[in-house]
Amino acid sequence: MKLLRPTLLTLACLIGQPAMANDLPSLGDSSSGIVSPEQEHQLGRAWLSLLRGQVPQLSDPLLKDYLERSVYRLAETSQLQDRRLEFVLLESPQLNAFAAPGGIIGVNGGLFLHAQTEAEYASVLAHELAHLSQRHFARGLEAQKRMQLPLMAAMLAGVVAAAAGAGDAGIAAIVSTQAAAIQAQRRFSRQNEQEADRIGIVNLERAGYDPRAMPQMFSRLMRQYRYDQKPPEFLLTHPVTESRIADTNNRAEQFPEGGVKDSLRYQLMRARVDLKFESTPGLSAKRFRAMLAEDQQLDAARYGLALAQIKSGQLSEAGKELDPLLAKEPENVIYNLAQVELDITANRLAAARERTQRLLQLYPGSYPVRQTHIDLLIKENKLQEAESELDKLVAARSKDPDIWYQVSEIRGLTGNIIGLHQGRAEYFALVGNYDQAIEQLDFAKRRSNNFQAAARIDARQKALMDEKRMVEEMLR
Repeated sequence: MKLLRPTLLTLACLIGQPAMANDLPSLGDSSSGIVSPEQEHQLGRAWLSLLRGQVPQLSDPLLKDYLERSVYRLAETSQLQDRRLEFVLLESPQLNAFAAPGGIIGVNGGLFLHAQTEAEYASVLAHELAHLSQRHFARGLEAQKRMQLPLMAAMLAGVVAAAAGAGDAGIAAIVSTQAAAIQAQRRFSRQNEQEADRIGIVNLERAGYDPRAMPQMFSRLMRQYRYDQKPPEFLLTHPVTESRIADTNNRAEQFPEGGVKDSLRYQLMRARVDLKFESTPGLSAKRFRAMLAEDQQLDAARYGLALAQIKSGQLSEAGKELDPLLAKEPENVIYNLAQVELDITANRLAAARERTQRLLQLYPGSYPVRQTHIDLLIKENKLQEAESELDKLVAARSKDPDIWYQVSEIRGLTGNIIGLHQGRAEYFALVGNYDQAIEQLDFAKRRSNNFQAAARIDARQKALMDEKRMVEEMLR
């Protein structure tokens, strides 16, 4: 795997490497003169496209939808002014989460495995949102303005490289940099981390969660990895110390008891992630059975067992596990989507269609439901309908490369060759391959015999060329 280029890595690293602050900082200062909020937005999107092109992601609609909804819930009560957020869910079982300038939130699938409750999961995201709301990237550049950018890039590239799965190579990038520069940045990092903790814990409580989840998560991680020579990347970029735990615990105790600690929905997402990172469905099924043997009321374990059985072809057994879940919550979208998956796998397409239509009536704006509907249409070979529904979905999620990839595929199957090339262009642009994106629009223009359509394609091609030049300038 190629590592992300250092200059763009700096953008993400500075926001995650961040001054003991009892009061909130003043943000209308010289940091905005170095990097404006709009520049942060552009830089973050450019960095995200390169990240997407080099790091495997989880394309599960339910997980993506849960991540987005949970972050927006926290953002509603945060101090984040620019809420044009973009998300990336990395296919890694390692514990990590990070924020990059311009509203980029990155989460490893492993966060769901390590955060045992919804409040613990939310505490990590509240911390990352605090990095964004306090503009630690811009303030980091202000604090390091006398340090040359290439030196900062070399020093900081390892953090996000490691987050992206580079592991030892990322750590080596940090170690190989000048010691004095590293020490200066680490001091600043500790200060920003403490500030993000303090602001994050306030926002956690405002969003309705138990703020005590933050020190609980830190304490458990410290105990778990105290003697590990190679702790998870989250602890390398967010060092946990006794004083940090004590500080967050003292602040959490100032709030009254209460707040959401956990939810069934979160535990259902954890079950999905567990299955994705287990080597075989059978091993997951064994674990879920053991959990149910201890407590038959663990609905998340029963759900996970049903998913594992679907994947291993034990369809009758899966149905028996889903039946009591659906009887208890007949309108639960997650259980119903599992039943649709079971029906499609068993080729019971009429039953899948009936259930999907009911879900569309109950949850017309749901991304996972709409995606399941499209998948069913493709299974039924209703390709024109699938293309129409995908066009509607991509209009609502125009920055989602997974959907653009499927759009281009279905357009190819329906014979919409110009649309195929346009879809591929958008996909390649979102994963940072501008040369391919521009070439795809060349193919589209050659096939177009409509002046207005060709003019629109040409305008989009010029816009992508401008984006490519901007990225190249940042890499110099």
